[in-house]
Amino acid sequence: MILVTRIGMWLVAMFLLPSIAVAVPLMYVPTGGSNEVIVIDAAEDRIVGRIGELENAHGLAATPDGRYLVAGSMQAAPPGDAAVAAKPVQIGEEEHRQHHAPQASPAAASSFLSIVDIEGARVIRRIPVAGLTHHTAVSPDGHVAVAVHSGAGMISLVDMETLAVFKTLNTGAAPNYAVFSKDGRRLYVSNSGAHTVSEIDTAQWRILRELPGGRKPEHLTLPGNGKTLYVAAVDGAEVSALDLAAGTLKTSYATGKGPHGLAISDDGRWLFVSGLEDGTLVRWDLAAGTSDKIDLKPAPYHVEYVAAVKKLYVSSRLEPKIWVIDPQDMAVRGVIELGAGAVGHQMVVR
Repeated sequence: MILVTRIGMWLVAMFLLPSIAVAVPLMYVPTGGSNEVIVIDAAEDRIVGRIGELENAHGLAATPDGRYLVAGSMQAAPPGDAAVAAKPVQIGEEEHRQHHAPQASPAAASSFLSIVDIEGARVIRRIPVAGLTHHTAVSPDGHVAVAVHSGAGMISLVDMETLAVFKTLNTGAAPNYAVFSKDGRRLYVSNSGAHTVSEIDTAQWRILRELPGGRKPEHLTLPGNGKTLYVAAVDGAEVSALDLAAGTLKTSYATGKGPHGLAISDDGRWLFVSGLEDGTLVRWDLAAGTSDKIDLKPAPYHVEYVAAVKKLYVSSRLEPKIWVIDPQDMAVRGVIELGAGAVGHQMVVR
């Protein structure tokens, strides 16, 4: 009887193993002017799918249950028509530069926030928002999505149950990026035109503090312990480490010129920063206080660390590709070609 039981358990295990093996991480990459999200198998570094019907998708976030993607658009919606999206058009370099530059007055253009069903690989809802959307974020409980409107100086908050905007909030000049704390009680928004980071209470959706962000703060990353917010200070060629308890900048890390993408390894050891303007990638050992730098040209852009496969992915702003980097030795292990017209923006892993 014991032998039969053991054999039975072994057979069950053999049947279960294949299902476990196929649970590979997938990376979703919005591609701007090519109007789609590319799906990449992070185990094999190959494209396994494409989700279309998107308009200049730049910002991308995912719900924690893996059901939906929230894609922001840098294409203006048709005037007076919130129900139908215009035909996608590619954004030009000058428009992109203006998008990153601080603006003195709110932009009149609205856009759509697209809700993508991941399993069905299709857009199921377009939500009108009051501005072009740079980056997006989703709360840890999946209840709220955030659209950051750089030109309008504000963010839109979307109820993921009703799929409608329930509040807009002015944060400061040229807001750029948004991240939630791990417990979801706080939202942080960088204001590149005001050189601040807004700390927002998500229970009442009000600004609690305006924190120092360094010179032109843009991308943000907040490790799991929630104590230090890392801020790419573009004009300072550094990453500012913001002590959230004290509300002060405690140190900074030198980077290449025009720091853009940020990522931290799952163990909190390494901070990775792309230098968009001088074609570099920097790795800081946060415990040792030492750094390494490699050339990575042209124009390393968004950065994503995938813990499940221990790889770093860096897109190029000027070429349709993503570099696959070994974080241990900073060597380029491969290149994923995205196709003509594609630029990898805010990458998401699920």
